[in-house]
Amino acid sequence: MSSEPIRLHPLLAGRYSPRAFDPAGTVDDKTLDVLLEAARWAPSAGNSQPWSFYPARPGEVEHKRLLRYLAPSSARWAPDAGLLIVTLARRFVDDSDLPYSEFADYDLGQAVAHLTVQAQALGLACHQFRAFDRDAVTADLAPNPGWAVLSMIAVGRAADTATARTRHEIAHLRAAPWG
Repeated sequence: MSSEPIRLHPLLAGRYSPRAFDPAGTVDDKTLDVLLEAARWAPSAGNSQPWSFYPARPGEVEHKRLLRYLAPSSARWAPDAGLLIVTLARRFVDDSDLPYSEFADYDLGQAVAHLTVQAQALGLACHQFRAFDRDAVTADLAPNPGWAVLSMIAVGRAADTATARTRHEIAHLRAAPWG
């Protein structure tokens, strides 16, 4: 094992999930398209691309539609983001129990990771969260059968700074299932 320090790419090393967003930090159409393009190019099992996104920006009807479902913890900071995105995974073929992709959630995670790194490259920050009424969002958005709402992402200009972050050691990542 090398004693040389591990160097992460600055986009990865500088990434954090802000708990405050600049309400003036809007996300324009071009930027939204670039973020979705980054997600579009994520790898997926069998190139199934089992993901979809429902974007909503402040001032849009869709944004107001989502705000009412935020939990109190996320309602304190998420509305100020320049963009909220509902993430969806296509798990099943239509109304059946036949998997569209058994890796749908994993593949959606890949797409969100690509979107997150692209946002970081554009000077934006992302905070992924699950603090919302998922059943109510699903009922309101009424995605086609086989699709599942998984999370939301707040995207915008961070209005706070990163605090000390902790992560498991590499040894834990290698040994956790067997420790």
